[in-house]
Amino acid sequence: MEIAMWIADNWKDYEVIDCSKGEKLERWGDYLLVRPDPQVIWDTPKTERGWRKMNGHYHRSAKGGGEWEFFDLPQQWTIHYGKLTFNLKPFSFKHTGLFPEQAANWDWFSEKIRSAGRPIKVLNLFAYTGGATIAAAAAGASVTHVDASKGMVTWAKENAVSSGLGDAPIRWIVDDCVKFVEREIRRGNHYDAIIMDPPSYGRGPKGEIWKIEDAIYPLVQLCEQLLSDDPLFFLINSYTTGLQPAVLSYMMNTVLKKHGGHIAADEIGLPVSSNGLVLPCGASGRFER
Repeated sequence: MEIAMWIADNWKDYEVIDCSKGEKLERWGDYLLVRPDPQVIWDTPKTERGWRKMNGHYHRSAKGGGEWEFFDLPQQWTIHYGKLTFNLKPFSFKHTGLFPEQAANWDWFSEKIRSAGRPIKVLNLFAYTGGATIAAAAAGASVTHVDASKGMVTWAKENAVSSGLGDAPIRWIVDDCVKFVEREIRRGNHYDAIIMDPPSYGRGPKGEIWKIEDAIYPLVQLCEQLLSDDPLFFLINSYTTGLQPAVLSYMMNTVLKKHGGHIAADEIGLPVSSNGLVLPCGASGRFER
């Protein structure tokens, strides 16, 4: 079976074991979690023993949201991806503090940074707990990490320290991403690479509403003004069903075509170890020179 997709298949500490009936069974290091996944519309037999031996189960509520049920799960633990170390903890709305499928993008841009043969400045917007930040820093880039949540930036700093990157050239910024970009344009600052992982819907620190379908194109236009004369890459991630790969590709081509280079967009996914299939996990658009 052929699937054209960017697949995060280099994990040792993480795997999707199985998925059925709106849920996925995952191994995060030594612990098994069951979490909801709206893509899982099939109802296959739950024969894997992990379905009955889980350490944590996030139950969706019919009213929206949900809650965790724990069975012998620590409050915090770590997993590794190569030389990177991530601190995990189950928190609001089913999350653990990491999106493992993004490793497909970390591998891609890390190789570009390492082979650039020059210092690379990266801007990471909506940077969450810093997976992309520490991957880029580990590859040798200097990174500006921006997120509106102080708690997420603190968590990202912990991940950097755990990964031996406590002294790496990372600027940690708690700010609304759009306002930060506007200020950087006024300051005349430029970056060789930009990463953005915008939420489908969110609020800034002062209650500013962010809706991705309305806000993403103007933000990409703003970010284009921050690119250096010799940009290395521009990466956009989307977990919004309306922003399919072809939409990301069209948008990036209209804004970034003046820089030459190549634009590709595709789904990203995770292998399912019990059956050899691939679970789709959103889409990414990549510009590179």
